[in-house]
Amino acid sequence: MRILVTGAGGMLGRDLVPVLSERHQVDGVDLDDFDLTAPGAVHQITSRRPEMVMHLAAMTNVDGCERDPERAMLVNGQGTRNAVEACRELGIPMLYISTDFVFDGTKSEPYREDDPVNPLGHYGRSKLAGEEAVRQLLREYYIVRTSWLFGPSGRNFVSSILNKARENGEVRVVDDQTGSPTYTADLAGALAELTESDKFGVYHLSNSGSCTWHGFASEAVRLAGIDARVVPIKSTEFQTPTRRPGYSVLGNYNWIGNFGRPLRDWREALADYVRLTEFTGGKQ
Repeated sequence: MRILVTGAGGMLGRDLVPVLSERHQVDGVDLDDFDLTAPGAVHQITSRRPEMVMHLAAMTNVDGCERDPERAMLVNGQGTRNAVEACRELGIPMLYISTDFVFDGTKSEPYREDDPVNPLGHYGRSKLAGEEAVRQLLREYYIVRTSWLFGPSGRNFVSSILNKARENGEVRVVDDQTGSPTYTADLAGALAELTESDKFGVYHLSNSGSCTWHGFASEAVRLAGIDARVVPIKSTEFQTPTRRPGYSVLGNYNWIGNFGRPLRDWREALADYVRLTEFTGGKQ
């Protein structure tokens, strides 16, 4: 297939493009190539004649979305709609990356793909607007919600925590928000497999298991062999403009139902990440 990947220069895109390139002709684009919010965005996509679009490009700075909700909706809502319009014009499917932030976090068990959505903030609302565009305009699509991404190709929660732990000998991390960490390398492999199927629909995709941010940070510090205290704090002690879901664990029910297996445990993936990036010997 000829696959157009938007956001190819991002953390997930940098892991996904090489995996796809093993079997497909991949056209990876980013903001330097064209702006999806611009009036000519639909033509920019259709002129490349892809057979599938994998839409990763997004405004993912959650606090930034709260500070500039109009920009968030322009990028994540209208930008996605433009990509969807191009897919509709070409008659091709789309894979759209969404987020656990479409949920309000009031459940106490993993979210199912068909659970009611109720985003708490502008990031979740703008990503939900993208989902709605996909559903309204396309018959063949994959909507993939994921969460708590970490990977070797970009700054992320784990790299930030380990750098701070080395520098300060102590980090303070929220211990009352629970979710599912997801390693971009594992997610990329699953996305590549998904695109080669005709099993369209909504998917939750994350590594198996769950933890709090404090638990995630503690395991990362332990694996990196850093002598530092990881201090648990309440969300109210962490200054941020964003209301975050207290519980946003994603149950990967449709993925397991269609492909027969979960992604590996987040701890195993985190151990691979720490080894790969050689955090025990330096910074990212």
